[in-house]
Amino acid sequence: MLGRAIREQPRIFAVAVTGSVLFGLMVIASAYVVGGVVGKVVVPAIARGSVAGGTLALAAAALFGISVLRVVGIFGRRLGAGYMQYRLQAAYRRRVTRRYLDLPLAWHHRNATGTLLSNANSDVEAAWYPIAPLPFAVGTLVMLVGAVVSLFLTDWALALVGLAVFPALFALNVVYSRRMAPRQARAQRLRAEVSGIAHESFDGALVVKTMGREAQETERFGARAGELRDALIAVGRLRGVFDPMLETLPSLGTLAVLVVGAVRLRQGAITVTELVSVAFLFTVLAFPVRAIGWVLAELPRSVAGWDRVRRVLDATGEMPYGQTTLDPATPAPATLAFHDVHFGYEPAEAHLPGTEVLGEVTFTVPAGRTVALVGPTGAGKSTIASLAVRLVDPRAGTVTLDGVDVRELTAASLASTVALVAQVPFVFDDTVRANIALDRPGIGDEEVWAALRLAEADGFVAALPDGLDTMVGERGTSLSGGQRQRLTLARALAGRPRLLVLDDATSAVDPRVEAAILAGLRAPADRPSSGPERRQAAPASILVVAYRRATIALADEVIYVEHGRVIARGRHTELLAAVPGYADLVTAYEQAEQEREQTRPYEEVTPLTSGLEVEVDR
Repeated sequence: MLGRAIREQPRIFAVAVTGSVLFGLMVIASAYVVGGVVGKVVVPAIARGSVAGGTLALAAAALFGISVLRVVGIFGRRLGAGYMQYRLQAAYRRRVTRRYLDLPLAWHHRNATGTLLSNANSDVEAAWYPIAPLPFAVGTLVMLVGAVVSLFLTDWALALVGLAVFPALFALNVVYSRRMAPRQARAQRLRAEVSGIAHESFDGALVVKTMGREAQETERFGARAGELRDALIAVGRLRGVFDPMLETLPSLGTLAVLVVGAVRLRQGAITVTELVSVAFLFTVLAFPVRAIGWVLAELPRSVAGWDRVRRVLDATGEMPYGQTTLDPATPAPATLAFHDVHFGYEPAEAHLPGTEVLGEVTFTVPAGRTVALVGPTGAGKSTIASLAVRLVDPRAGTVTLDGVDVRELTAASLASTVALVAQVPFVFDDTVRANIALDRPGIGDEEVWAALRLAEADGFVAALPDGLDTMVGERGTSLSGGQRQRLTLARALAGRPRLLVLDDATSAVDPRVEAAILAGLRAPADRPSSGPERRQAAPASILVVAYRRATIALADEVIYVEHGRVIARGRHTELLAAVPGYADLVTAYEQAEQEREQTRPYEEVTPLTSGLEVEVDR
């Protein structure tokens, strides 16, 4: 860990260590300067009852010079160490995040969101926490070597005291680190679990509130938070035992030096100046030696955090893109084809068998045509939609766009050709304009309004207080479900895709509005390309996961899917007559829709200065 940090930031580390070494050498120098001042200025002054002004000035200048150099060393050490630590944390947060983006959805399905947040934040922070005291510890090692050498040059007996104290400090730190390691690892794991539970509760706030689960969620969170508290208390207890011992050893060394030094002074082996210098040296060494302890104390936590970060960085399963590009100037709709596609989700545990979702799926969405995917829940429709836009790759078979395997396309070419509007609309906490444009080049207000008109969203956006500049809130909380769906549809249309994949993307939209949207998407290519009726230069091919009969009836072809396999295909009327399962399913959907329409309450809304008054017809 420490070697990796030094290799990645060698120059900053060199600055920090230089400052730390300068500080350490000045600590040793200050001990001998203080000893010299006591032995050659203070003691003679007491004996004579007076002291020369020049001697005092010289002593003051020496102490002041040492202090200035120590300040310079502290400044270089702290600035370099802090800069190094924060650069490493920022770099690895970016690496972890980029790795998340590279890894396929199958990997994300096996890892909780809260754990991933913890990996990118607290685990990265913990991994590089020892970097702050590391330069100080390196400088301290240099200082200890210099101190031992100076002790031997002063007196062998005093040097033996130092040789007894310093190894004892290291041995105590080793024991401390070994006992601390499992406690820190458990605490770090529990941090991730607490984060995961919190994220899940906040993300599912609507379910928690509507189902009255506040108490249960609080209890679930409290139980895991209590485990984390107990784990941190265990860490604190161990630290409470060892910290006083680590603080006490240098003080005991100072006492031993005074005892041994007094004997050696009486024997005439050393002078007062040497005794004061060595005693003062042990006193000022107590704090720097703790820097080594800080590094060793943080290493268990650092290793625990690094193991969790490395698990992400070393994760396999990325989806490399190819080098083929589709002609971006081609305005014609794209042709999508599935050729004997098989797909299954990987298990959460490596030793468990995978789940087969799709098998022998073969169909084509011809250029400019609309194909509806229909099937019962769990039939694999959303998986087919994900394969069409290459969110996942098939286990066998191929998915092609204009005859090119999607795995051979570049990321930019794929993104500019295909757009997916998912079941659950996601809206960023930003303006309407930013949600649709997404900072994509070439998408100005004119293109945004054109996309909104296609999505039948221009009316409600124009009525918003600030129009395109209206902030929609986190996840679009200020919008209805249908409005969010139309915004996400407009976002996809703004890029003018040649293939549009709608995964039940209009389920929250009124059927009349949905019919208008689909009719607009099927508009002929000779529509005007500017002005109030502006549409795409050419209509896109459309693959739509559909439930409503009105939506299905607009499709040129219907693909009926059951248990991950294509059972039948054809026109809607043909399948109604020939496939009993399809007829039962569509009829059931239609009956449920009619029942919802019949039981939908009549609402009369009257705007008042103080709010809304609603009368509901039971």
